[in-house]
Amino acid sequence: MKPDDVTNHRFVLDMKSAQDLRAKFKQDPQAGIKETAKQFEGMFLQMVMKSMRDATPADGLFNSDATRFYNTVLDQQLSQQLGASGQIGFARQIEAQLGRLIAQPAAGQVPEAAAVASLRISGRQAVQPAGSIQGAERIAASAVSTIAALPADSASAPISEGARDFVNRVWPHAVEASRSTGVPAHFLVAHAALETGWGKSEIRRPDGSSSHNLFGIKAGRSWQGASVEAATTEYVDGVAQPAKEKFRAYASYADAFRDYASLLANNPRYAGVVGQQDGTAFARSLQQAGYATDPMYAEKLSRIISGSTLRQALVS
Repeated sequence: MKPDDVTNHRFVLDMKSAQDLRAKFKQDPQAGIKETAKQFEGMFLQMVMKSMRDATPADGLFNSDATRFYNTVLDQQLSQQLGASGQIGFARQIEAQLGRLIAQPAAGQVPEAAAVASLRISGRQAVQPAGSIQGAERIAASAVSTIAALPADSASAPISEGARDFVNRVWPHAVEASRSTGVPAHFLVAHAALETGWGKSEIRRPDGSSSHNLFGIKAGRSWQGASVEAATTEYVDGVAQPAKEKFRAYASYADAFRDYASLLANNPRYAGVVGQQDGTAFARSLQQAGYATDPMYAEKLSRIISGSTLRQALVS
């Protein structure tokens, strides 16, 4: 078997894929880029095949949970093999974009957060970052692992433009915050989505402009910056009650994410949150640390992390 045939013959449920991708980057960056592009194409084809399955009636005599499971695995395997074959053509375009990451000199380097944002599959003009081979490895691996970590069966119903635009706005800042908290970037995006209703319910200043407070962080006595008063809901003994509280106000989303990351990383009460790699555990740790009084907070956050809206926004 030729080295290039590894992806073609790898079982789709093999959990060593991400590890092998990183190893390939270290040995041969160009081969690593090619492998990354194939994986992106395979993910796209998998979503297409799932949509076709969903549109097909599944009430036959031999249909069951078991057959549906094996059909899903079969579709994933076929998608992987089609993506690895390069016959569709998407992989070549993605490879060309990723190739620029190691083709340009390190001088004038664009922040890595913007580079990661440029790797999200999108019809928009991509940012063309400059950087080192090591930077390309981290960026591509981060992009692949983010999408791969989300449930493969969650991309079905279309999402609103508002949700997609919200993710586009905050994603680069989430990537940056991820580096200091050890929490995957898409978990942080999900948290911001929960607190703001995908950007529809951001806390506003008196003049109607955004406070850029994406995480509902209150302005306590130790807060020295700007603040804004807003209506909120607090739960007392499990009962929702309206309240008015002062919240922190920021100059930008970047400032909001930096303050949020600092809160998680430096406040001992959130020690169990920092570094969490499991979405459900991340949500539960936040609630156990007292981040919110809503008794259903962890469940709501978990649903967003594992839901179709976030996944589709990340790959669209």
